[in-house]
Amino acid sequence: MGHDHDHISPAADRRYLIAAMTLLGVFLIGEVTVAILADSLALLADAGHMLTDVGAIAAALWAMRLAARPAHGQWTYGWKRAEILSAALNGITLLVFAAVVGVEAIRRLLDPPDAEGWPMFVVALIGCAVNVAAAALMARANRTSLNVEGAYQHVLSDLYGFVGTLAAAIVILLTGWTRADPVASLVVVALMTYAGVCLLRDSGRILLEGAPAEVDVDDLRRHLLEVDHVVEVHDLHAWTVTSGLPAVSAHLTLGGECFIDGSAPRVLDQVQACLAGHFDVEHSTFQLEPATHLAHEPGMH
Repeated sequence: MGHDHDHISPAADRRYLIAAMTLLGVFLIGEVTVAILADSLALLADAGHMLTDVGAIAAALWAMRLAARPAHGQWTYGWKRAEILSAALNGITLLVFAAVVGVEAIRRLLDPPDAEGWPMFVVALIGCAVNVAAAALMARANRTSLNVEGAYQHVLSDLYGFVGTLAAAIVILLTGWTRADPVASLVVVALMTYAGVCLLRDSGRILLEGAPAEVDVDDLRRHLLEVDHVVEVHDLHAWTVTSGLPAVSAHLTLGGECFIDGSAPRVLDQVQACLAGHFDVEHSTFQLEPATHLAHEPGMH
């Protein structure tokens, strides 16, 4: 998740996501058809997972469209936070699906059904190819966006599922040990749970207005205090509007001379340059105050 994708435009992101969604959608229709003809519950269950992938990408595309809307009226940030809601939704659906698959896998571990190796092998092989192609397309989009990363994790977990099914099919064909299927499923459940928890942790931090993971608030305060004429920092807040858009606000107490000799605007320039240089924060709001102003701030913290 490096920053080498930061230059990618939202239009290119949309193209990559639409291409991946189309690919998965076509495979989904084929898989449902085969599942009905072969009367296979396992293939239908897998098609359900594919449907959640298509839904995850569709939600990501919808959130992108909302986020692109300009700020208007009461929506002073526009709808940028929609992308984080989409990421949180993807995290929740990953955990729900992990729970459903986990319960079914444990049931099958205790009472293994007669699993047919060859149909599993063929569908898993095609599924691996389709998901590798879809994941490769989505990896080219800007994954520093938590929204795109959420949809990507869905497709990646589906790829793990097919790899697990493929391994289980090979074991069943070679040894006849049908419990290989639920064992592989439980490994995938663990990976899906990890991806879901990571997405909820990152989106939850943003939704609860926590400081960005890359910004140490104590370090931020220390840097602000190192700027000439800044005597004290209070009401310091750091949060994230949406992926890649951190924001900071603070009250800065300046030496009284700044308001007499007119140097306060220069201090503001230095503070904003410090934030942009050290913390990559370009959206900041500062209130500059003389020391005497503290007496008028009952809500100060």
